[in-house]
Amino acid sequence: MKQEEGLVVKVQDGLASIKVGRHAECSGCGACPSSRQVMVEAINRIGAQPGQRVRFAMQEAHVLTGAFVVFVLPLLSAAVGAVLGWQLAIGIGEDYPFWAEAGAGFFFVLSLFTIRLFDRQVAKQQRMKPVIVEILDD
Repeated sequence: MKQEEGLVVKVQDGLASIKVGRHAECSGCGACPSSRQVMVEAINRIGAQPGQRVRFAMQEAHVLTGAFVVFVLPLLSAAVGAVLGWQLAIGIGEDYPFWAEAGAGFFFVLSLFTIRLFDRQVAKQQRMKPVIVEILDD
């Protein structure tokens, strides 16, 4: 399990919102909207309260699945779209680059909608959320 630390900001309905500082793995990514801190929603089974520093754990398989969907899926989708656009151009006797670029763009945008749908589905699943495992200070 991958473990991180953060500060509990809000507690509601058995969940805690945790402010997590970025670390070396995130320094060059830029995928998150915040440049310095990220908010994480974690299951709060041990009763952490706002203002407490906590350690929370995430299953690595869930982290890898999320990374694949966010980073690899759009690239694969664009590649598939480019090949399909190229094949379409051959079939109708048109200009290859235009149809390959249009196919890549269309499938890339389609993958962004897929990512949004994936994010909404994951947000509803308790088993995909991190779990607070330890309160570091009182």
